Order: sequence, then structure tokens, then C-alpha cells
Amino acid sequence: MRPFLTVRKWIEEYGPLVTVRSGTQKVVYIGRHKAAMDIMEKQGRSSADRPRQIAAGEILSGEQSVAFTHAGERFRRMRRALHSHLHPNAADKYQPLQMSYMKNVVHAILDDPDNFQNHALTFTASTIMSVAYGKTAPTFANDPEVRSVRQRFVALSKAMRPGAYLVDSIPWLKHIPWYGRELREEFETNKRFYTGQLNHVKQQIRDNEDISSSFSKYMLENNHLYDFSETEVAFLAGGFIVAGMHSIAVTIATMLMAAACFPDEQAKVQAELDAVIRSHQAPTFDDEQSLPRLQAFINEVHRWRPLAPEGVAHRMTEDVIWENYCIPAGTTVIGNIWAISRDPDVFPEPDAFKPDRWLNDQGRLKEDLKFYPFGFGRRVCPGRHLAQRAVFIHTLVVLWAFQLTLDRTKPLNDLGYMNAVMPDDRQCHIGFKTRIPETELRRMMQNYPATA
Repeated sequence: MRPFLTVRKWIEEYGPLVTVRSGTQKVVYIGRHKAAMDIMEKQGRSSADRPRQIAAGEILSGEQSVAFTHAGERFRRMRRALHSHLHPNAADKYQPLQMSYMKNVVHAILDDPDNFQNHALTFTASTIMSVAYGKTAPTFANDPEVRSVRQRFVALSKAMRPGAYLVDSIPWLKHIPWYGRELREEFETNKRFYTGQLNHVKQQIRDNEDISSSFSKYMLENNHLYDFSETEVAFLAGGFIVAGMHSIAVTIATMLMAAACFPDEQAKVQAELDAVIRSHQAPTFDDEQSLPRLQAFINEVHRWRPLAPEGVAHRMTEDVIWENYCIPAGTTVIGNIWAISRDPDVFPEPDAFKPDRWLNDQGRLKEDLKFYPFGFGRRVCPGRHLAQRAVFIHTLVVLWAFQLTLDRTKPLNDLGYMNAVMPDDRQCHIGFKTRIPETELRRMMQNYPATA
């Protein structure tokens, strides 16, 4: 069942905005690029709120998650705290760590190419656990923390599904003690897990251990600037790992699938890499500005198979007029990413995979062409800068090191990674052939990135 496909059909039939009524609720779907820009971005203050989500936001998350927090002073403090550790300059500080984990990815693909999804999850988990809690040792896909995060992600995804819980339509059910017992139990499990991770960092600080910089360490030392309870701090860090771990891993897997599905486009990227990266040298973040075609490829993958095609619900706090439409205050508004990414006025031949659409005649990235895989306005994902860097370096190094081929004798579901849960959902089968002699590649990776 893929509701985003239905919404696209509605948009194509009825226009850029479509209103759907469910009981007393009114939901407006935005399905065109200009409408999303004008309403969700330019009028971001009016669309910064969230609709009430009782099952996911109030019971399962205990009103502790920034994702469901209503616009206002508390939400601004949460965003400010997250921004302190996730803004572009802060994200840049984690680039050496991400490159060091890429060394492990290359060795893992050489040794066990069939498990590329697990390797992507290990890379992502290692990065996220380091940023959130200062953990420097790699975090593997089968580690207890990753299994726990997966369980949190699955439970949250289920609770957010429209119609999954009657309480979202009949709010007074929340006050019946026996209703939603599994949601309340999940909240307590979340709280124990997140608090346990935070307490470990707190103990390291008490013991004067030489620990790495992390979001949790920063918050424990600077909470006087934000005035959060320890539970709120624990959920801020915990929500970051739940939101980031699987979403980045799935995005990386989608990048690899696209490279295998479109060998001509993969070859164009690799030709650029060969022209820019010096012989006997591995690529790094320093090469980013010289690789517009690689970035165009990444942008097109985000558009071609967006991570969250349905989009995320916002709530209007003021009446908004857009062209001939009036969106009243209190309306739930959803920018349907799938329909927006298929806007033929902005993305001609929208169902085709065409990275060239992101490049101008000089081969540089178009500055006026934007897409929003990380959300809109004041609800844009605060971890997007870290995520972008993770996706970039993983795609760069893997396409530099390997030729990817699709195993067409096995099933392919090229829509499958959208809303997927890693590493369980296997959507494609990819072969990896080294572009450099294996002994040379292993040698180059041995001290990467120091020798890059």
C-alpha cells in the first residue's frame, strides 16, 4: 500500500493543492514545487506547528520528542540545543570520523559484499552513536544498541501510521488506563534506553574520563542554557539516533541501488572521479567542490526515490492565502514529497533518472534548483548537515573504489527502500567489482584518511 502514489494522482487530476476531509479533520496535500516553496518555506512561521498526534506524540513519546512538540518557546529551545551540535560548522568536525569509518566500509565490502546493507548501517550507527554519545569504537549492525534503535523506530512508525490507533480520532481514549498499554510500555522502554545511554556519559564525566565531544556531553555541561529536565535531554539525544540511524542507512542503500540500476550514470560519475582524484590517492571531503556531477547524482537519487515520500504533517497557525486558495488556521498541511518530486514544470520527464537536470551548461550545479528531502521551513531536519556529509562520503568512496552491477537474476524492488527498515528489508542485489587492484585498495585504506 503506497498512499503517496494516490496523492500524486489526485494532484495531477485536481491541481497543486488537494483537500481531504476525515471526520472533522481537514488535510491539505501540497503536490507542486512552487506551492511547497511559497507555503512551507516562505511562510514557514505559519506552518511551523505540528497537528496533535496522540498515539505517537503523547503516549508513546510521552510528549518528550522534538518531532511532535508544538511550535512555541519549548520547541525553540529544543531546536536551539540541537543546532548547537548539528549546524554546518559543527557537522564539519565529524568529517574525519566519518572518513575513518569509511575505511571499515571498504574492507567490509571486500570481505562480504552481499551484506552491503549491514555495512551501510554499521557506518551510520557508528557515526550517530559518536555524535550523540561520544562512542568512538565502531557500532555494528547487530549490536544491542542498533537492535534497540530498530525496535524504537518500528514502534514509532507503526504509531504514526494513519488509522493505526483509534485514540487519534477519539482523544478521550487516552485517559482510559487499559487503552494503548503497548504504547505506554514502549514509552517506558524508550525512557530506560535513552536514560541509560545518557547516564553512561554522565558517569564518564564524573570519573574524569577523557571522552570525545558529543551532544550528550555538551547538554550535560551546558543545560543551564536550555533548562531541560534530564528526561528531555535523554529524549533529545535518543530521538536523534532513532531518526538518523535508519534514515541515513536507507538513503545510502538507495544511492548504491541507483548506481547499479543506471550504469551509464554511474560511469559518468566515475569518469569525473578519475579526472579529479589523483592516482594512488583516496578521495576525501576536500574533493567535494570539484565533483558537481557526483552531487548531481546524489540530488537526483533524493528526488528519484525520496526517503519519506508521503511527507510529514504540519499545522497552520494562521490563515494563509496562496493564489486562489485559502488554507485556514488549524488545517493540517502535508507537502507530499513524491508528488512534488514529480512536478513536470520543474523536473521534466519526472519518472526518468536524469542527474543532468541538476547541472547548468557549464557543468556546475544549478543554484536555483532546490529539493527538500529533509523537510520544510522551521521543521526541517536538524541533523541534515550531518546526514548530507555521511551520504556524500559513503557514495564518493564506494563509487571510487567499486564498479556496482545489478544482479538481474534476483528480485528488484526499486520503490522498496522508501519507508524501509534496515537491514531487514532487502530490495536489491548488487555486485561489487574493485576498480583498483584489491591489494592496492586495501593498502590505501589501511591508514585512510591520514594517507589520502
